[in-house]
Amino acid sequence: MKKVTGLGGIFFKCNDPQAMNEWYAKNLGLETSEYGTTFEWRQADDPAQKGSTTWAAFASDSEVFNPSAKPFMINYRVENLSALVEELKRDNVTIVDEIAEHDYGKFVHVLDPEGNIIELWEPKDE
Repeated sequence: MKKVTGLGGIFFKCNDPQAMNEWYAKNLGLETSEYGTTFEWRQADDPAQKGSTTWAAFASDSEVFNPSAKPFMINYRVENLSALVEELKRDNVTIVDEIAEHDYGKFVHVLDPEGNIIELWEPKDE
């Protein structure tokens, strides 16, 4: 079974997300909004399929990364999230929440051995 198929996003905490977005827009040319920016690309094994990677800044007091105390979260694209979660449970990986379904894919959060929050995403790519 394929597990991680790519990087879905980089999320980090900062003191002023709006100022951070403006700095990255001005100095590095990112087209940011209040939600950061999204990089679109084509899948290597099927160029007809689009994919995306998100970059976003969160307020330093955001609780989005809980229960991790770390100031970042990495999102990994995966295939067959339900099967992967069952495998992770058998391996005693800490599953933070239940699989959530949205119109852009399924998500679940897990912790690595050092308490880093990891978001797993089974996207609904175009």
